[in-house]
Amino acid sequence: MSQIDQIDTTTQVGRNTVVAGSVLALHIAALWAIQAGMGKHTLPEVITPVQLISEFITSAPPAAPPTPPAPPVPTPPPPKPTPPKPAPTPPKPKAQLPAAIKDPTPSPNAPTGSPDVISPTPPAPPAPPAPPVAAPSPAPAAPVAPAAPKIELPSSNAAYLNNPSPTFPAVSRRLGEQGKVTLRVLISAQGLPERVELAKSSGFERLDNAAIDTVKRWKFVPGKRNGVAEAMEYLVPVNFVLQQ
Repeated sequence: MSQIDQIDTTTQVGRNTVVAGSVLALHIAALWAIQAGMGKHTLPEVITPVQLISEFITSAPPAAPPTPPAPPVPTPPPPKPTPPKPAPTPPKPKAQLPAAIKDPTPSPNAPTGSPDVISPTPPAPPAPPAPPVAAPSPAPAAPVAPAAPKIELPSSNAAYLNNPSPTFPAVSRRLGEQGKVTLRVLISAQGLPERVELAKSSGFERLDNAAIDTVKRWKFVPGKRNGVAEAMEYLVPVNFVLQQ
């Protein structure tokens, strides 16, 4: 019987004992009441309830059948033993010559132990140089405007030229003709008049012709461009004024 079944049986017996005790107490109380009211009874009448109690205890309901134990788990059969492999036949020992006994005293210069050989790690290959970056081509410079040339106009006022004054025509003087004649003169690099033309008339042909004939005999300081003498046109005014 298992331990659980024993505990259940003990508990059932305890309960039956309590019930029997209660019934016994009730019978004793009833008997005492009967004795108090009806007088004394003989001893055999008191024993009879005890026998009934004994039978009540005996006729207690049977205990619950024990729970059947769980079926045992089948144990797997043990694996078949593998037959052992035959041990290899050991080779026959070769006859060895006795080794020469070395002097146990080490040489003073001999190393005490074999030093660990550390192989140097090869350096990593250098990274390939970056391709040269082409410098951006500079923007074309804006064309510089040429500097204005330095112009020096011809001149006829230099004292060393000794240019004669124009001759006032006698007929124009009698007739009272006067005015201003403007001539366009092409002056060479040597300062000589190469061409003389009438740019603006005075209103009188005699005065215009007198001015042209006079200027054709003049000399000029030639005009210059950036300090270099060159041929230039020049306007030459000639005034004819009557004196009072």
